[in-house]
Amino acid sequence: MPLHPTIARVTDRIRARSEASRGTYLSRVAAAVAQGPARAHLSCGNQAHAYAAMAADKPALSETRAPNIGIVTAYNDMLSAHQPFETYPDRIRATARRAGATAQVAGGVPAMCDGVTQGQPGMELSLFSRDVIALSAGVALSHNCFDAALFLGVCDKIVPGLIMAAATFGHIPSVFVPAGPMTSGIPNDEKSRVRNAFAEGKATRAELMAAEMASYHGPGTCTFYGTANTNQMLMEVMGLHLPGASFVNPGTPLRDALTEAAVTRATEITALGNDFRPVGEILDERAYVNGIVGLMATGGSTNLVLHLPAMARASGVLLDLQDFDDLSQAVPLMAKVYPNGLADVNHFHAAGGLPFLIGQLLDAGLLHPDAKTVAGDGLAAYRQEPKLTGGRLGWSDGPATTLNDKILRPASDPFQPTGGLTQLSGNLGRGVIKVSAVAPERHIIEAPARVFHSQEAVKAAFKAGEFTSDTVVVVRFQGPQANGMPELHSLTPTLSVLQDRGLRVALVTDGRMSGASGKVPAAIHVSPEAAAGGPLARLRDGDRVRLDATTGTLTCLEPGFDSRAPVTADLSANAHGIGRELFEAFRRTVGPAETGASVVV
Repeated sequence: MPLHPTIARVTDRIRARSEASRGTYLSRVAAAVAQGPARAHLSCGNQAHAYAAMAADKPALSETRAPNIGIVTAYNDMLSAHQPFETYPDRIRATARRAGATAQVAGGVPAMCDGVTQGQPGMELSLFSRDVIALSAGVALSHNCFDAALFLGVCDKIVPGLIMAAATFGHIPSVFVPAGPMTSGIPNDEKSRVRNAFAEGKATRAELMAAEMASYHGPGTCTFYGTANTNQMLMEVMGLHLPGASFVNPGTPLRDALTEAAVTRATEITALGNDFRPVGEILDERAYVNGIVGLMATGGSTNLVLHLPAMARASGVLLDLQDFDDLSQAVPLMAKVYPNGLADVNHFHAAGGLPFLIGQLLDAGLLHPDAKTVAGDGLAAYRQEPKLTGGRLGWSDGPATTLNDKILRPASDPFQPTGGLTQLSGNLGRGVIKVSAVAPERHIIEAPARVFHSQEAVKAAFKAGEFTSDTVVVVRFQGPQANGMPELHSLTPTLSVLQDRGLRVALVTDGRMSGASGKVPAAIHVSPEAAAGGPLARLRDGDRVRLDATTGTLTCLEPGFDSRAPVTADLSANAHGIGRELFEAFRRTVGPAETGASVVV
């Protein structure tokens, strides 16, 4: 199937835009590759320090040319998604030895949970943690002892931060190793029902706690299709996972076999093997376009609209919001996974999952079939699914038809003809809206604004009964310069209740909404942000605001709006407590949301 003309056009545009930066990047990768395996250049003293604790592996490390794999791990046991990684280093080392290689934990990276910090001050560190993860992984790999890297990470900021580090060390082959989703708990719509009932005072805190604990109940990623599981999809579509690895549950024989296969593959693609695949060559414009296509086809998290530009910049590729919008118009929505539907990722996987979806997108000419991957040249291998037969891992053709068309549909008969994301622009700035879960009759909201400077103020107004008519809720001074750009997902029950009462409501913010956001229209990541004097800082209570996802516009309709002076806000409360003091330099130097809201790239 020839490449879809929009996919080709957007890719060519990205390639042209990135010509200088990508050329410089590839020159640096080539120079590092030309120096040969890193350990050959270390002094005896350097190497003795690096191998001192490696016991039986010392001879292989110091006397042979065996590949040495660096493990960068996000393990902690506060995050359900990362708890399974506790035992991975031992398994990786043992597998490496069987393959004639060695492996060392190069270092750990922080991994915070947006679910724990949601609506809390710690959420103001969340987005910046991505750049800290990139820095931490960079420190780990700076020892320059490694012929390949395995990255153990799953959740919201962890995978993007690890990609930024992997791209920076683009001369090193890199394989991303997932841990898989937890088994299914209570249905997500039941969890949402209890949350909304609690917001209205119709459920007790004990009932809310019971529902939450039944939903988030074991090791693995949360099962809704939020940022963590969108990351896993992305790593597979971009060719950095082994085929079919994303959504296999933790603690299963197949999960263990896939982890071991990732180790073996890492040894094969080093410069010491016969299939050298530096990750910098994999992370090209085709990989990022394929990732955006996967994002649109699955209705994935809006957080990736922030992360993908930052990830791409680390590898010399420059993305723009227009790229996301154009690709969204060309790619059909093929999956309905909560919050876009009732199914969770385990149901999606059982319905045919990524092997079916990738196969369909390839057949429709919507993916670059020739993209490089850790598994080989081209995406054809990612149409296959892994299976254990007699204890041996192998791959066979994935399903040719969907196994549940209420969850997963072919590209020729999608849930919607276009993807779930639209760029918004107008005199209020530039942002995005995720519409895949929003009812069509709510794609246009025009109503008076209520302006707030915190999500707590919105909740207080709701509890006071102040929302009695159609309203555009504006929450400003939530951008990266203001307070680190926290997610405002804790507003979802409040806004959902208002909508369920029959009001036409929307959210407009320079902050973020979680990948779990759903049916309430939300214009997010609005840039320039209010703290930088952006247009949101000129809004007043009662201003008529129009959010139109059908035309991609976000507008204040008041005469003379553009000539108003922006207001300022006292942001001193964002500067201290729960570690926020440590991130003052980040707030001062962070880039705008539309280029990834990054400090380090």
